[in-house]
Amino acid sequence: MNVLRSRFTQAVLLLVLAFAIFKFGIRPPAPWSVLTLYMAIVFLATIVYVSSDSDSWREFLGPLRTTVMDPGKRPLRIALGIVIPVLLGYYAYTQAAAKPQAPPELRAVHPAPPASIQFRGKEITIAGVENPLRKDTASLGKHVAAGGEIYIKNCVYCHGDNLDGKGMFAYGFNPPPANFEDPGTIAMLQEAFLFWRIVKGGPGLPKESTPWNSVMPAWEDRLTEEQIWQVIMYLYAATNQQPRRWESSH
Repeated sequence: MNVLRSRFTQAVLLLVLAFAIFKFGIRPPAPWSVLTLYMAIVFLATIVYVSSDSDSWREFLGPLRTTVMDPGKRPLRIALGIVIPVLLGYYAYTQAAAKPQAPPELRAVHPAPPASIQFRGKEITIAGVENPLRKDTASLGKHVAAGGEIYIKNCVYCHGDNLDGKGMFAYGFNPPPANFEDPGTIAMLQEAFLFWRIVKGGPGLPKESTPWNSVMPAWEDRLTEEQIWQVIMYLYAATNQQPRRWESSH
């Protein structure tokens, strides 16, 4: 019981529990960059907790001080001095070592969209579909303005004020959010592709896109169909890009 009341033991158990929840309790699994970001926040919160007063901080440091200073803990110090460098060396090796074989399939940064998707219980055809809001030429400006408001409320934190993928949260993600200013992104794509990617997000990527691991959430539960098309119109208008048109067969 005294061991469980120790501030050091509580801190270790809290970190282990948080890691287990983030690693195994989130579906679909969070990318490693997001996992490390969450764990860093939990670690900082744990340090604040154990250092809330001098007695708590002294109690937290007690086992560490005993391990370092107590003559009776010399075997433990020797074991830690061997185990820790070995673990760090093994981790460095696994990150730097060449893989024994090539990946079984190539990764597609812009994977082919499905023929149709389910959106709030309705089937929407993706192949060959155009943005329906562009048919109302008199309201184009209104739709672009509405899309800009939606972007500022929901997307700017990752994709940035300048739509360059450098929002305030962008540096915590790997890969980073899409840079819409890059002519290799939305200028190469049909609006239907963007609709699919916004609706389904990273969890909706097909297997040929792994290990792309996009961290973008699925927006189908937060935005309406019209709002998503409005955001898409804003992206093209704000970047002075034109969406790629579907090829016509004659």
